[in-house]
Amino acid sequence: MNKQQTLLQSFGNAFKGMQVFFLKDRNGKIHLAATLAVTILAFALNINATEWVAVLLCIGLVIGLEMINAAIEKLSDVVQAEFHPGIKFIKDVSAAAVLWASIISVVIACIIFIPKIIQLL
Repeated sequence: MNKQQTLLQSFGNAFKGMQVFFLKDRNGKIHLAATLAVTILAFALNINATEWVAVLLCIGLVIGLEMINAAIEKLSDVVQAEFHPGIKFIKDVSAAAVLWASIISVVIACIIFIPKIIQLL
């Protein structure tokens, strides 16, 4: 199974991975819903270009980390089906990376959105 893939096949596999992540993975569905909600709110509040960059970077970081976390969890389950303290550590730390990025993203969202919401009131 060591065949060379074309560039097109590589992109196809990556898009298939995104499809599987967003349609089959529970956390993928949650992050997709959160992304849609934040995007709708950003359009509704008419955020500026700099704010869009911050929001998009946060979305990309959190979803990218969640994808890596999902891959690490699946790989860990294949490598070691039984409980193993080392695997638990790996899974916990990869999940913590997602949580950390999510917390920082919520703080950034509050900095961007709360003043705009207050102006509307």
